[in-house]
Amino acid sequence: MKLVTYLSHTSVDDHDAPRLGLLLLGGPSGDEVIDLETASSELATPLPHDILPFLHLGEPAMLAARKVETSAQEHAHLFRDKNARLPRTSVTLLAPVPRPASMRDGYAFRQHVEAARRNRGVEMIPEFDQFPVFYFTNHQAVIGPGPMEVMPEHLNRLDYELEAAIVIGKEGRTIKAADADGYIAGYTIMNDWSARALQMEEMKLSLGPAKGKDFATAIGPWLVTKDELANKRIPSEQGERYDLTMTASLNGKELSRGNLKDMTWTFAQIIERASYGVTLYPGDVIGSGTVGTGCLLELNGSKVTDNLWVKAGDTVTCAIDLLGELTNTVVLAR
Repeated sequence: MKLVTYLSHTSVDDHDAPRLGLLLLGGPSGDEVIDLETASSELATPLPHDILPFLHLGEPAMLAARKVETSAQEHAHLFRDKNARLPRTSVTLLAPVPRPASMRDGYAFRQHVEAARRNRGVEMIPEFDQFPVFYFTNHQAVIGPGPMEVMPEHLNRLDYELEAAIVIGKEGRTIKAADADGYIAGYTIMNDWSARALQMEEMKLSLGPAKGKDFATAIGPWLVTKDELANKRIPSEQGERYDLTMTASLNGKELSRGNLKDMTWTFAQIIERASYGVTLYPGDVIGSGTVGTGCLLELNGSKVTDNLWVKAGDTVTCAIDLLGELTNTVVLAR
């Protein structure tokens, strides 16, 4: 399934707030969004209109949503309520989880870490191989596809970061890596936007990143459940990896290319580390960290690009096989 959070261009009253839906691609009527609360109520399996309470309901909610998906695919005129089935063109997609319960970002790709340190003239840090590290970012500054508003200081070496992210689907504490993949509700694309000048200044004080990161993190355009990725799954004793090509383009020109299977630390291992003595909750988002070549900081330092940074008016598209394309255009705040 592809779970979305959307705003309708045509609905009124209680349908003008963000809604939880299913995206159906390539149907007889074109791409459609099925409103889960409205459609599931007609099938006598009512579901919430928001993704966080939906995730808290766990596997029963997922099964009910799959029932809606199957019914919608098999019966084009099943739902009586006009708000149950909407053309994709009549909605705006938001982040699939607009306000995560929390948001962590990992550092899982060795190629990125090695290149970034080499470009700074320092050796590879041995602790990278001892445990997966992560930081907390601002879960209240999540955006989806579309405009990304920035302040003037953010434009001082503004950078994208091409990543994947998982959303936690059930509560757990001190989770073992062997069990951790069972706690993942689905996968999405993540762009960990970074204001590099602010970031480098604050990290001299051995804290952060904070102001260099807290203004926006983009995720989307939808949350893909793991069953849709099954034929790309690479099992291992350390947890699942997926053979999914990742790219990032600036104004239509591809600059970054990697693969999700190249994660040195798996999401299962990151979950084990993150949950040690701490409870993870449905709706928590965890990013992979930047794939090799996946940001301008790395590309500029490796002389692939020449002091290239994202500017106001630029468009960045992050794409991952089977997860879609996440496109943002930078807009200077008034």
